[in-house]
Amino acid sequence: MRVVIAGGTGLIGSALARRLQREGREVIVLTRSAAASGVAGGGGAGVGDGRLRHVAWTAAPVGPGEPRPPWWEAVAGAAAVVNLAGASIAAGRWTPRQKQRIRESRLQATRALVQAIEAAEPRPAVLVSGSAVGYYGPRGDEVVDEATPAGDDFLSRVCVAWEAEARKAAVAGVRVALVRTGLVLAREGGALPRLVLPFRLGAGGPLGSGRQWMPWIHLDDLVALLVFLIERPGLEGPFNGTAPNPVRNRDFARSLGRVLGRPSWLPAPAFALRLALGEMADALLLSGQRAVPRRAQQAGFRFRFPEVEPALRDLLAR
Repeated sequence: MRVVIAGGTGLIGSALARRLQREGREVIVLTRSAAASGVAGGGGAGVGDGRLRHVAWTAAPVGPGEPRPPWWEAVAGAAAVVNLAGASIAAGRWTPRQKQRIRESRLQATRALVQAIEAAEPRPAVLVSGSAVGYYGPRGDEVVDEATPAGDDFLSRVCVAWEAEARKAAVAGVRVALVRTGLVLAREGGALPRLVLPFRLGAGGPLGSGRQWMPWIHLDDLVALLVFLIERPGLEGPFNGTAPNPVRNRDFARSLGRVLGRPSWLPAPAFALRLALGEMADALLLSGQRAVPRRAQQAGFRFRFPEVEPALRDLLAR
């Protein structure tokens, strides 16, 4: 089985590639940085170590009359395509230019992949495409599952448009599964190391009021869910990539403090976060979603880490 991963050099994509390799799958990682991944030129062959190859791609759709890019060859005959491409939403303040970059990086990459899938012979059986629980917008204490309608803030609109581009692959007869990911907890990167730092310095605590819900997931469970969706032919549509038991931010802080053996009582004031981060503070830190993975559980997926404190101990107490 060959699996093509766009965004495969990031935190989630790298972990997924490693797991697929261990299971004996052929993995092709599409990367926009040929130099960083050791890809010579932009050809479709790429370089790698046998079961893992990196292939340079442009992450942009092809216009009328333009030649097919070499990376399209990787998609033809693949069993699955996984789309994790997109600029980080936490890379800096949400200036108008940064918001445009967040949106366009996701839409352009997804359009490019769908174009390649439509032209492939044979076509992949499935496109597993990333999204986020930001789809739902701020929801307070409401329990959110995949049937909950979209919100109407910036991230919600980005997710709606992003998913709409991915769904176009279904017209070509390709199964499309959408993974609305929450806060991914990982030792190697993402948000957790940044959350840990103030606790190690003795200044950890909740963010703002601490009442906001955190829809989190252990990296290993998210990777397992992606593999589950690749392998199960009947699964399509949206799936929340979150653990079954979301927690309030203040409870997350207490669990993190216990795991680290550090105090967890010093809050980060909401006004200071807004001053430092602007609109991003409200969207990512001071509001949230009480999202649950109803469809994944109904399909039989089992989480290794359904509770946050054991997940944090697994990641931090080694």
